[in-house]
Amino acid sequence: MAESSKSPQRLAPYLDYRFRVKWDGRYVAGVSKVSGLAGTTPVIRHREGADAATTRLAPGESEYAAITLERGVSCDEAFLRWANRIFDYANSVAPTGASMSLGDFRRPLGIEIYNEAGEKVIAYDVHDAWVSEFSGGPALDRLGNAVTIERMVIQHQGWDREASDEQAGPSLDLPAR
Repeated sequence: MAESSKSPQRLAPYLDYRFRVKWDGRYVAGVSKVSGLAGTTPVIRHREGADAATTRLAPGESEYAAITLERGVSCDEAFLRWANRIFDYANSVAPTGASMSLGDFRRPLGIEIYNEAGEKVIAYDVHDAWVSEFSGGPALDRLGNAVTIERMVIQHQGWDREASDEQAGPSLDLPAR
């Protein structure tokens, strides 16, 4: 069996332009920019009755920053179809007065990072993603030469990083308390 070019001792960071985005089980064409994954958990300060002189710290509710995807406008309507789950006014008001179902507007989103050899080395599974902002209508300029960009802002419920064969350094095992 051929040995993989993935190295468990890699020290160099991965290049930030070797990635792909996937939803509905397929890769989305032409995504050129993905904002970073970020989350915050506020600190809650409290005092216990028996020890009023000492402040205790506890974690609050975690929040995750929105993810922004950008790509050049093309004939692939994947961005627009997903955005229309929320923004499609024409189908949201039926003659009977019933509104559209939002039962399938949330989707799993995959972000994959590749090494120089084209092997997937890191993958993030983003949970319950949905479109909160979409801009795809071009700002046209007859004298310009810019590419028309679609931009999508996605809200979500956090992410998991898939295990990788190529991770630098030893794993961090914290002792039990």
